[in-house]
Amino acid sequence: MWLIPLSLLIVFELIADILSKEWALHGLAVRFIGAILGYVIANVFWLFALKGGAGLGRGAMIFSVASAVIAVILGVFLYKKKVSGTEIAGMALGIIAITLILWKAN
Repeated sequence: MWLIPLSLLIVFELIADILSKEWALHGLAVRFIGAILGYVIANVFWLFALKGGAGLGRGAMIFSVASAVIAVILGVFLYKKKVSGTEIAGMALGIIAITLILWKAN
C-alpha cells in the first residue's frame, strides 16, 4: 500500500522543515544536519510510495497539498504566524482536492 510510505514522506518532510526553520532562526549545525537527513529519509519514502503505486501525479499532488496545509498549521501553532481568510480558503480547497484524489484512488 502506497499511503503508508506517502504518509511517512510527509512526516519526515515536515520534521525537516521544522529543523530548517529552527536552524534559520537559531543556528546550530545539528539542526542543519537533522534537516538534511530528514529530507533524505523523506525522499526514500517517496521512492517506496512510487514503487507501491502512488503514481507520480497523484502522489505528488497529495504530498504537496498535505505538506503545505500541515506546514501552515504548524506555523500558526509553533511560530505564531497569522493566516488570512484567503489562505484558509485555499487550504480548504486543497483538502477537498486531496479528498477527491483519494476517493478516485479507491
